[in-house]
Amino acid sequence: MKPLRVYVDTSVFGGCFDREFSQPSQALFAAIQQGQAQALLSDILIAEIARAPQPVQVLLAQTIQGGAEVLEATQEAVELQEAYLTAGVVTTKFADDALHVAQATLARADVIASWNFRHLVHPTKVRGFNGVNVANGYGLMVILTPADVVRILEARDNEQSGVD
Repeated sequence: MKPLRVYVDTSVFGGCFDREFSQPSQALFAAIQQGQAQALLSDILIAEIARAPQPVQVLLAQTIQGGAEVLEATQEAVELQEAYLTAGVVTTKFADDALHVAQATLARADVIASWNFRHLVHPTKVRGFNGVNVANGYGLMVILTPADVVRILEARDNEQSGVD
């Protein structure tokens, strides 16, 4: 089975070093290392992590060296980001979150993994992003927590091995 294409949000990297979020965040990175998932990272994420504590930067470097796909902010991504902002999905103060979604959408990620409950893992925001995507001819985007992504990966493994 093809690896799940997972756009990893900045919050997941930091989550590895936060007691509340560390276990599922680390489990997601383990799944990436084992080839169950393909990490998609953006240039904006890399810029954000450049300001993060050293352990987060090391994890980013390891993820890139492990074969993560690095996405660049294209003109098309910026235009889609602007469409999200114009539609009021998020405000300009959180334009980077809109760019994360735009880049994941254009890369045809299967899912965005995030701990950002305010602007990404939020049903109203997901509907808003998807409304703009559909209106502009793009596919739907799924945004879940790393814990949910890990559960999906475990269920896929169980299906492959015949376990119920």
